Amino acid sequence: MTLLATADIQLIQRILPHRYPFLLVDRVVEIDDTKSARGIKNVTMNEPHFQGHFPGTPIMPGVIIIEALAQTAAVMVGTTLELNDKNMLIYFMAIDKCKFRRKVVPGDVLSLHVKTLRAGTKIWKFKGIADVDGQMAAEAEFTAMMDLSENTI
Repeated sequence: MTLLATADIQLIQRILPHRYPFLLVDRVVEIDDTKSARGIKNVTMNEPHFQGHFPGTPIMPGVIIIEALAQTAAVMVGTTLELNDKNMLIYFMAIDKCKFRRKVVPGDVLSLHVKTLRAGTKIWKFKGIADVDGQMAAEAEFTAMMDLSENTI
């Protein structure tokens, strides 16, 4: 397999079916085969969840942080296995050991670290840690199914 230094937004969009407002990774800056990756999410006030979470005190919802970790993992797998333009859909199967440690607010740069715990053909398990400036914001283990059936986007 290949070692790829980055996946820019154009490549990410060729792998993930997600689009605004649910495309939650801006760049993947380190991909080490299907072993690990690090993505970046620039958190901005114009994201729709900040309208109601919470007015006057915008905080990124924890579930959105976990979704960003999962999208980073999918980009890692999709890039390494050359699944771009394959209409891959990704489904959560389980989220375990999930903990939130720090608020994520507009202006933060969320660093999304994922590591493969178990690789399969369709079912994968990952550990993810999201941090801001080296301070852990969230962590979780998650299992996902990557489906390459005849889907259209």
